[in-house]
Amino acid sequence: MNAAYHTFHIPVMGTGHSIDTPIRVGPFGISSVISIVDDLLVERIRAHYAKKFDLPYKKIPRYSEDGRARRITAYLNTVQEILRRRMEEIRNLPFFENNDKSKYFELLPNESPLRHEYQKFLETTPGPERESMAKRLTDAMLPGSIDVNIMVKVDRMTFTKEGLPLSEEYSDAKAALRGYAQSALNSAIVFSAGMNQALFNYMTKFKDFYRDEMGQIKKKIVLKVSDFRSAFVQGKVLARKGLEVHEFRIESGLNCGGHAFASDGLLLPSLLKEFREKRDQLKAEFMPMIRKYYESIGKTYPESAADEHVLVTVQGGIGIHGESERMRKSYGMDRTGWASPFLLVPEATCVDDATRQLLANAKEEDLYLSDVSPLGVPFNNVRGTGSEKWTKAQATTNKPGSACPKGFLVSNKEFTEKPICLASTEYQAAKLKKLEETGGPANEIVALKAQILIKTCLCEHLGNGALIALGIVAPTNNPQAICPGPNIAWFTRTYTLREMVDHIYGRGESLVPAERPHMFAKEIVMYVDYFEKLVSRSGRTPKELAYLREFQENLENGMTYCLEVAAEAPYENENLASIPPCVEKQRERLKSIAAKLEPVEELVA
Repeated sequence: MNAAYHTFHIPVMGTGHSIDTPIRVGPFGISSVISIVDDLLVERIRAHYAKKFDLPYKKIPRYSEDGRARRITAYLNTVQEILRRRMEEIRNLPFFENNDKSKYFELLPNESPLRHEYQKFLETTPGPERESMAKRLTDAMLPGSIDVNIMVKVDRMTFTKEGLPLSEEYSDAKAALRGYAQSALNSAIVFSAGMNQALFNYMTKFKDFYRDEMGQIKKKIVLKVSDFRSAFVQGKVLARKGLEVHEFRIESGLNCGGHAFASDGLLLPSLLKEFREKRDQLKAEFMPMIRKYYESIGKTYPESAADEHVLVTVQGGIGIHGESERMRKSYGMDRTGWASPFLLVPEATCVDDATRQLLANAKEEDLYLSDVSPLGVPFNNVRGTGSEKWTKAQATTNKPGSACPKGFLVSNKEFTEKPICLASTEYQAAKLKKLEETGGPANEIVALKAQILIKTCLCEHLGNGALIALGIVAPTNNPQAICPGPNIAWFTRTYTLREMVDHIYGRGESLVPAERPHMFAKEIVMYVDYFEKLVSRSGRTPKELAYLREFQENLENGMTYCLEVAAEAPYENENLASIPPCVEKQRERLKSIAAKLEPVEELVA
């Protein structure tokens, strides 16, 4: 993984929407993340790009030996080869022309030393000095990193075609890790959605996660974390195995795309403040453990690596240059992640035209935290997708739900010996039958039916948009799901890559209106909404009430701190003025919602 020239990265988006983003933006030095959850989708995308770039291709059948890992390895190596070719093509282009070579340097952030050198080069008169500068600039052109993402808890056990169980090393997460580890990539793997001890243990089998003789790590570890404690605990678990965390990637629990893993009412500004104050503790705690591990295996930890900087980055809801500047300058973040806005950049993401237009037209009320995920985790969504229409239509038939052709999200054993998916026809039919047999008040049955039938086949639907966009399948009978963060409501059309990058770096006219609320204000509203939902679903047990009180207290403290932030000087176009009125209104809402707990709490007591 190269030293990033850009101060932002493009995070993973669904299973398909960033599946080929490194091919699209990597030639301009921009790093991005591919999901490797769906190896069957990966194989179809590999076939497409192998044909497009005239690369060798031999299909790896679904049930071939170690097929999941082999498909992932083959695709990642294909992406790397395409990016290598594209970089070579761009490096060979002439300077002083309107081409991708000039675009490479013009997209760099204003403060970039490489951009400054390029500007100086353009002003240099022809001669040996300019030729020497041209060579230095060309040699300095590095691609963006081809990073990958694994949701560590999506780790089902797998079976042969005949239904026989495979050993633990063939579980979904381990096979995906193996597929990445065996690839030729020099990049990073992003672990999200919690901690998987067995997976962390399995990493020790692959030398690329450790430092080589030169002190370099070929495959770096990035942990997506919700708070400092999570970073500290997971980092220690890895350090005891000699594994180093290259980057802690903080994400807003709710103000993000995809699955939303809410914190216990801890707002992002409070989390950033804690990281700013304590980040030095991370390396101080981990390094002795890492050294001890190297000693235990008879190796010396390279001193050249001892002073390496552990990166801390942030993503989730950032929508304007001023907010990005606050992340980097006020909180010391090394980079920021920008995801959802890139769904409206055809040069960057793989989204079908109909869904992209749906996003461009989406208003704030169209973007919501849904219950469609079979994982039972809140899922950021937009109204009117092909997936929503298909799921509703299926619910009116005698076979609701999906045939479950991929089964990555199976988890339920209520009716079967093997786990099945909550979005499957098998589960929904059995659950509806049980509901009819159990009976109950009509209004409760209606509500319970809705909870069952809302679950969507994300395995298929999140990948369909990419397949349609690349012309691999037709839109008919291939419903598309997408998972944008609410921030996308303020981006109202498609954009060029240059427009979006200039927006991120504060160059030219802003792509969002001045009245767009600050990302901190938006997160406050989302957490009060979420608290209201928690209260409405609460059984009011002592344990639940204690949790809700803690959640409320954390939220109250977070709002107080947001007012302190709002009193500071704003960065360029940063709408800090939107925070105080938001806090005032949401505090009243929070108080009103919490008051509903009082009578029940007294009864419980």
